Amino acid sequence: MTKNNSATKAYLVGSGIASLSAACYLVKEGGLEGKNITIFEQDEKYGGSLDAGGNPTEGYSMRGGRMFEEKFNCTYDLLSFIPSISDPERSAKDELMEFHQEFFWNDKARLVAGGEIVDVANLGFHERDRIDLVKLCATPEALLENKTIEDVFQAHFFESNFWFIWCTTFAFEPWHSAIEFKRYCLRFTHLFSTIDTMSGIYRTQFNQFDAMVRPIVKWLKEHNVQFEMGTEITDIAMQLDKKEKIAEKLYIKRNGKDEAIELSADDLVFITNGSMTANSTNGSKQAAPVLQTEKTGGSWKLWQKLAAKTPEFGNTAPFCSDIQKTKWMSFTVTAKDATFFDLLEKFSGSPAGKGGLVTIKDSNWLLTVVLNHQPHYYDQPKDVWVWWGYGLFPDKQGNFVKKKMSECSGDEILLELLSHLRFTQQAQHIIDTSIIIPVMMPYITSQFMPRTGKDRPKVIPDGARNFAFIGQYAEIPDDVVFTVEYSVRTAQTAVFGLLKTDRKVSPFYKGQYDPGILMDALKMLHRK
Repeated sequence: MTKNNSATKAYLVGSGIASLSAACYLVKEGGLEGKNITIFEQDEKYGGSLDAGGNPTEGYSMRGGRMFEEKFNCTYDLLSFIPSISDPERSAKDELMEFHQEFFWNDKARLVAGGEIVDVANLGFHERDRIDLVKLCATPEALLENKTIEDVFQAHFFESNFWFIWCTTFAFEPWHSAIEFKRYCLRFTHLFSTIDTMSGIYRTQFNQFDAMVRPIVKWLKEHNVQFEMGTEITDIAMQLDKKEKIAEKLYIKRNGKDEAIELSADDLVFITNGSMTANSTNGSKQAAPVLQTEKTGGSWKLWQKLAAKTPEFGNTAPFCSDIQKTKWMSFTVTAKDATFFDLLEKFSGSPAGKGGLVTIKDSNWLLTVVLNHQPHYYDQPKDVWVWWGYGLFPDKQGNFVKKKMSECSGDEILLELLSHLRFTQQAQHIIDTSIIIPVMMPYITSQFMPRTGKDRPKVIPDGARNFAFIGQYAEIPDDVVFTVEYSVRTAQTAVFGLLKTDRKVSPFYKGQYDPGILMDALKMLHRK
């Protein structure tokens, strides 16, 4: 039986989805009183990387849009008890599932080259590519430490339709970790058979800030959970005996002043270590975003201090020491009319919300765009259209705009995309009637960098009595980072483990052990 935790205090570092999820489970499953739970956020806005903001006048902006799939068991468990933003009588999970039933993806223009849709029925594999893929999936992670995807595949693999689809669906680049690539292949084996249409992908009805963060925060506040905004955790004093590790004191900076919070051994601390969207900077229609290279994100600095205390708390260096390999750019477009939507819907053969990702295969920047169902913002006016895109190679010169993407204004990025799609006749009108906000993200794929099995700390380090690591840089065996599911799973693991609840972590689906799933995947890989 779960013990009475009504007097237990909990402190959470950061307000990303991992912390928000942990706070929810502390209340619902742990029995903590909301007034005894405090979430510290160094910024003035909660939600972490699940961000979306702006307005129709100055333009909307979001750094990314998360995809879901049927087997995200932790995420759906969380959303099952959170009322949706559109209807308090429905859960956020019900809203997502009902939306998928009507707006499931059926991508008919997944790849584009030369202004024409590429036939992706043939994934473009050579037999060696198939052999290398199967070999990778069978190789123990210990033998893949610090290896890149380039290390385990030949050059032809990176020209295949499979690679262009896979890398732009999940944001992989050739120099990323072979371990993480392997995990994705195994974790999403059940999606191989629909990789060309992306019909196995789920999306929230609105952007994830509106669809998830706002309802979760509302639920937490209704349960009296405390939010301390503009407050940074700068260090945590630890007792690090061989048998037991205890967090003893939080050092915080609030309103420019240094303070400290003494902890009892029964108080709980949940640490978000690292941030994939730290130091993001926005550009505008006329200006490119400026690359921020000096680490200012508190979660990185805190992790570095903790890692210096013991190797068991991980190693930040593999993830945040090479910005040239961890950065890319996204952009959000706020349009005053539906011209671009009309053109892309006609070109792709799919209405907004059903077409999925469209990747320009021959783009030097490797541009990808998506038309979301409208409205994409809960409060978005009916006469405004919002869409989103990104480029994985921002330091290459554009094919039409002869500049690096990282040096381009929003207007120039949009012109490059429109030129690739051959929407040149309407290009100037689309540019004139659109607000484009590009964003540079120095660490957006840092969690994919080559690593060893010890570079990420365990969610609950060996001997940890009252603290845990949560989020994208805590280690969950087999599961895949850069997903909401991963963050929620770390939250469940941390809360249920520290409190020793009767509740178990939501089951982890492993479709690669299902003969039917495996057979379908192999058929897709051999399709010609």
